[in-house]
Amino acid sequence: MATIPVTKRGAEMLKAELHKLKTIERPGVIQAIAEARAQGDLSENADYDAAKERQGFIEGRIAEIEGKLSIAQIIDPSGLDAGGRVVFGSTVELEEQNTGEQVKYQIVGEDEADLKLGLINISSPIARALIGKEEGDVADVQAPGGLKSYEIIGVRYE
Repeated sequence: MATIPVTKRGAEMLKAELHKLKTIERPGVIQAIAEARAQGDLSENADYDAAKERQGFIEGRIAEIEGKLSIAQIIDPSGLDAGGRVVFGSTVELEEQNTGEQVKYQIVGEDEADLKLGLINISSPIARALIGKEEGDVADVQAPGGLKSYEIIGVRYE
């Protein structure tokens, strides 16, 4: 079975969500189902239907997170030494060639990605264009608005 890369921070986030689902969400939905059952006829009980649907979602998410954690390859970016190359977990400072706009991204796993926080998915077009490049290199990215070129200003492992 293939592994999926996850940063140390991402693995901690998944573990925290799993803990919350198991200790707070699951017992809460079990209580809601018990209360709905106490109301009597289940065939037209909207509270019961909603609680059962929520239970299905919670159990599915628990199984999904446990599955991901079981095949996760946890990578601590601060422990990387990739010789200045862009790799999974590295933080990359870029300058858009046409506009001069500077941006900073960290390349992370699918579950951690949040563009607003500067966390980009390893499988995104920009991350794929950056992997393996070094400071001073130019990466061409096919974006929805057309081809964009980014110069790599810096690569850090933090």
